[in-house]
Amino acid sequence: MKITSRDNPLLRRARKVRDGEIKELIFVEGLRLCEEALTSGLKIDAVIFSEEIARKERAAAFLQALSNVDAKLTEVSEKLLGSISYTKTPQGIVLLASRPSWDRKKFETAQPDSPLLVIMHGINNPVNVGAILRTAEAAGATGAIATAHTTDPFSPKSLRGAMGSAFRLRIWAETNYEEVLEWCARRKIQTVCTDVRGSTLHTEIDWRGPRALIVGPESTGLSTEEVLAAGAGIRIPMHGKVESLNVAVATAIVLYEAARQRGAKAD
Repeated sequence: MKITSRDNPLLRRARKVRDGEIKELIFVEGLRLCEEALTSGLKIDAVIFSEEIARKERAAAFLQALSNVDAKLTEVSEKLLGSISYTKTPQGIVLLASRPSWDRKKFETAQPDSPLLVIMHGINNPVNVGAILRTAEAAGATGAIATAHTTDPFSPKSLRGAMGSAFRLRIWAETNYEEVLEWCARRKIQTVCTDVRGSTLHTEIDWRGPRALIVGPESTGLSTEEVLAAGAGIRIPMHGKVESLNVAVATAIVLYEAARQRGAKAD
């Protein structure tokens, strides 16, 4: 199928998905990320690709692999693809897929006896959210939780930063801080927050048992009340006059210390 009009219903739908107006679908752009969506087993609704990318060997192989998937394959010009792209330079291919669904019950059931979780609270930069999810998977975390005050982990920019990790990692989203703390307490998962005012170093915590790392807003961090509610605050030692680290960088440092203590080995 080939589309030649910018007002085509499928293109209008794609723009709505891109802008978050259709919540049940996610907007995936770029060949590598589209390949990740397919191999991760997401239910693919539609694929929109340019004439140019269809001539390339890798893209052609991907489109051929979709022959066994019940999805609409639609060819457009580069100009039309640009009308739905969220990047300045269109990536040649866009995929619409069903949003991965991990509600509280599914998330809980999927956790092992000794989980390692990361809780994102009030993080509004989608690039940071994506980077945290990517790091969480790489460091062996068993899941991620995003509170209602955190940007959508499945927004186009978050997905690009996660580079496929959002498709595979267990993610419980749109909950609230109090509910998460209550859930962790009931499951005997000890919570700990990153806090520049903390007296305990991240290396002084025992990460071998059920643990959840809580990271907060980029500009202010977690409030004193939120840290106290969680029960413990940790800090990462820093030299010079540096006051804080990027939240994704801080998360990576702490999660890899947890992985080291747990004796994790890369596949």
